[in-house]
Amino acid sequence: MNRHQSGAFSRPFTFDRVVRLLISVAAIGVAVWLVGLLKSVLLPFLVAWLIAYLLEPFVQYNKRLLRVRNRWLPISVTLFECVLILCTVAVFVMPSVVSEMHQVASFVRHYSETGTDIPFVPASLHEYLRDNIDFETISKHLTRQDIKTILNAAGSFISGGYNVVMSVLNWFIMVLYVVFIMIDYERLLAGFKRMVPPRYRGVTFRIADDIKRSMNHYFRGQSLIAFLVGVLFAIGFSIIGLPLAIAFGLFVGLLNLVPYLQLISLIPATILCLVYSVDGTVGFWHIWLETMAVYIVVQAIQDFILTPKIMGKTMGLNPAIILLSLSIWGSLMGFIGLIIALPLTTLLLSYYDIYISNREDGETPDEHKRDEETFKEIVES
Repeated sequence: MNRHQSGAFSRPFTFDRVVRLLISVAAIGVAVWLVGLLKSVLLPFLVAWLIAYLLEPFVQYNKRLLRVRNRWLPISVTLFECVLILCTVAVFVMPSVVSEMHQVASFVRHYSETGTDIPFVPASLHEYLRDNIDFETISKHLTRQDIKTILNAAGSFISGGYNVVMSVLNWFIMVLYVVFIMIDYERLLAGFKRMVPPRYRGVTFRIADDIKRSMNHYFRGQSLIAFLVGVLFAIGFSIIGLPLAIAFGLFVGLLNLVPYLQLISLIPATILCLVYSVDGTVGFWHIWLETMAVYIVVQAIQDFILTPKIMGKTMGLNPAIILLSLSIWGSLMGFIGLIIALPLTTLLLSYYDIYISNREDGETPDEHKRDEETFKEIVES
């Protein structure tokens, strides 16, 4: 920490400085308000930027593999691979998912009409579930066989035709955003760096490195872990014969984008086991224990194999901080807040670490590390 940075906090809070601080706070408030006002326009761009960011490693890999300098061919190959993978998954997975949805619909309908008798599970619990969960509606939505719902959906589509057209147009624009951002990805990053005044580049680039490291851990690393965990859950649920194995397994993996958030899926997993046991072919406790075994095995694979191999020893932000930042920024800005939550949180933490932490008095990183070790010894003693 240089004298200029440490001296920033030794200056008195004069009227001019207070006014500047208030103006800065007002500017931040106006920025948040503008994002909320323009979220329908900004959302496709931010989603496109996130997709381009996630696909950039594959573009670089294809660029090295093809040994070309331009980005057109690697980008085309990357997009073709993505479309091919999505189509392959749709062709091989969707028929099985649709069949399982009809199977679960019959279980749900039977449970809503007759219920079931499970040892060690009180009948009042079944009554509570049937009173508070509309299983009949769930069954209809799973099969999509109710004509009234189809007609209502068609009427809504016709009456809201303008909104539908605008939504399709926005997401088509998002596809164009993805292509254009991927083409000029390196040039855009270099342009952002040149926009920073030279006197602020040291601190700005340091904060940018913190954001990049957290982004790599969260968006790229955690996305890969979530995908692999979803595949493992789908395989495990398929082995034990749980209905909706593929769809529910991938859903649990999607929850894992926030570390350990997949644990909230234990409740729907238990209800799924409950409705599956109504026909008497399998006992509730038998399928429930097998489901819990899948959770334990996949969690062990994630904690001891996937996370150390993909993330490394540096884990980035604490999962609780990630969940809190997603909740706060999501409440303030909606889906846009979910996308920019991690960069903004990392920016605030980096700013705190540089300007407000106890290193502002000129303490060197080695001295700071020794203070942390001393504090740790005091706590342990």
